[in-house]
Parts: sequence; structure tokens; C-alpha cells
Amino acid sequence: MANYVFVAQSLDGFIASKDGSTNWLNIPNPNKIDYGYHNFINKIDAIIMGRLSFEKALSYKPYPYNKHVFVLSNTLKTIPINLQDHVEIVNGDLKKIVAYAKNKGFENLYIDGAKTIQSFLKEDLIDEITINTLPIILGEGIRLFENINKTIQLTLEDRIAYENGIITAIYTKQKVES
Repeated sequence: MANYVFVAQSLDGFIASKDGSTNWLNIPNPNKIDYGYHNFINKIDAIIMGRLSFEKALSYKPYPYNKHVFVLSNTLKTIPINLQDHVEIVNGDLKKIVAYAKNKGFENLYIDGAKTIQSFLKEDLIDEITINTLPIILGEGIRLFENINKTIQLTLEDRIAYENGIITAIYTKQKVES
């Protein structure tokens, strides 16, 4: 029962270009390595993502998720008809949204999207963060960690360096001693 982040970033900490593009993620991968995504997604029951991330996912052909998706939005009103059984719009208090998902039987949640991840971090609702850092400097774009306004202590659990320069690091939230 945990909330997970799995994300790619540039060496300078951006998860998307200034225009929201992620085309820079397409670096050479001759061995078709998935950087741990398959193992990660297999432990996930559902995804909570922001509206912008959902709209980006809709642009991929085919649609990339076979898990239930909760879309955080105050403005989105409809879901494409072919996804209505697997996607629902939610809004409000994040702790209540997590409780709602867990009450529906979704124990392990994948939290996706820069603003969504930042909001969950502010509310102390992230248990594990997997970051795949690519050997590219974008110079500007959408930052992974911005406007969090608090210190969050993490523990490095594992790291993997790949031949093409990508480094995967897995962090867990440090347990507070009582």
C-alpha cells in the first residue's frame, strides 16, 4: 500500500521541454531496455495523473495505460467513450482522493505529472520515487521538483547505470523516528 513516482528527467532536472514536449526522451536504445518500467508498472494497481499528463497520454497511439486512471482536474468534464470504464475524473483533497482509490481496491498508486507529483510531495503522500536521468541538458522546461517549499529527506535504495548514459535511481521516503 504505497504511492509511487516513476519519471524521466534531463540532467538539469526537467521532465518536459518548455512546450511540454518529451521528444528528447528518444535517445538511442539498441538493446530495447525498459529501465525498470515493466517491473514497476506490474506492481501498480492504478494511476493518478493531472489533466495535462492525461491529455498527453491521449495523444499516444495506442493509448499507453491498461490500468485504471484517476485524472485530477477541475476543468475536464468528459472522458473519451472508449476509456470511460478505465478512467475517471477526480478533484479535491489529495488525501481523500487516495483514500477513495484505496477504498475501490487500488492499493499501489502511480503518481504522474509534474504538478501532481509536486502536490503529492507537499502533502507527504509519496513513498517511493524512481528517477531515470538522461544524459541531456535542456536548459529550460518543466521542472520535476519546483514550488515544493519544504525539505523532504529520501533514502537511496538502488541505482543502475546503463551503457547509453541513463542512470536510474530509486529513493524511498525516510522514516521519521518517533
